[in-house]
Amino acid sequence: MKDVIRSVKGTKDYYPEDMAVRTWLYQIMRQVSESFGYEEYEGPLLESIELYVAKSGEELVEKQSYVFEDRSGDRITLRPELTPTLARMVASRQNQLTFPLRWWSFGPFWRYERPQKGRSREFFQWNIDMIGDGSPQADAELAAIAATFLKETGLKPEQAKILVNDRRLMEAEIVQLGIDDGIRPKVYQIIDRRDKMKQEAWEEHAAEIGLSNQQIEQVQTLIQNKDLWKNSDNMQKFFEAVDAYSLDDYIEYAPHIIRGLDYYTGTVIEAWDTSGDFRAIFGGGRYDDLVSSVGGQPVTAAGFAVGNMVITLLLEKLGLLPDTSKSVAPIMVTIFDEATQLEALKLSTELRSAGLKVSTYPSPDKLGKQFKYANRVGARFAVVLGPDEIAQEQIAVKDLGSGDQNSVARAGAADHIRKLLEA
Repeated sequence: MKDVIRSVKGTKDYYPEDMAVRTWLYQIMRQVSESFGYEEYEGPLLESIELYVAKSGEELVEKQSYVFEDRSGDRITLRPELTPTLARMVASRQNQLTFPLRWWSFGPFWRYERPQKGRSREFFQWNIDMIGDGSPQADAELAAIAATFLKETGLKPEQAKILVNDRRLMEAEIVQLGIDDGIRPKVYQIIDRRDKMKQEAWEEHAAEIGLSNQQIEQVQTLIQNKDLWKNSDNMQKFFEAVDAYSLDDYIEYAPHIIRGLDYYTGTVIEAWDTSGDFRAIFGGGRYDDLVSSVGGQPVTAAGFAVGNMVITLLLEKLGLLPDTSKSVAPIMVTIFDEATQLEALKLSTELRSAGLKVSTYPSPDKLGKQFKYANRVGARFAVVLGPDEIAQEQIAVKDLGSGDQNSVARAGAADHIRKLLEA
């Protein structure tokens, strides 16, 4: 017997129970997005690698992207993120769009990374962005959306926090430290990696990029100052707006949050579980220069993205995932015998037409076997339509949980079953 061909490393097979969780997350993302007035959109899964060069950072382009040459010789990549695609789409129709745009999307992405807990090479991601408003109030709206999402999944403020900073504030502070312009992007990178490295290794890396011992100490002092936001008018207005959403218990200032991608220009956010068991749940920020960098006119923009991997692991750990053992169809119509099979199919159609979700056993078999199957797939009720029921214009409804079985008039079957489901 041949070995089963394995899935590609870093990808995931979504069996029905896994798909149910992903769909549940998607539904929350849709509900939250639409409750704030955001419209759904989508971009292509394939993009030119040129879209990401000098926009997403060298590591993403050179080390993490799936890149290939197509038959015409163009270098194509499976999209590693959506923000550059969004910028390109806005630039393409900039004169026709009404700003500010509020757009969201959910779809697959690929990055060639080392698979580990909460990280895979193929993942699904919610992206939500506001284009055309550069105010701190716009940033606060996005943070409020992020906090609302955490709340809707069942996460409490003591379980997950959204950490916020402003790159403009950090740049002003770093300038005061006398750090050369040429190494500031690398300083942002080491700040972003501070919590991911041991102290000694971090200090060695900081020295390697050109920081003096005094500057290393000053940077460490800087990223520990939780009152630093008070030096920024933008941050003050941001937190005033956050207070108005009554979600401030989810959101706090964190001077070490700076984000690794090169295109962020202002406010940045990251969400973390407070236990520290996982990598960042999600992140994002302001990227005011990105649309113009792909050929569009300058326009302000901000957004964040939530991958499905870490949030699912966190919710699973905390027991917050939905019960996936229940069948999509809570009703299963059995097949008594060949003579009654067509009538059973008609009954299934009648119940579906009444708005119920109904599966039908595919062929005649012992009723005990059919009941066992219905129970194993998570149906709540099994319906029997034998010769006696047909003659009396009735159906028998069996509660698979209690084992109780009752006969009701076929004409009122849908209403009867609906009441049972609501009980």
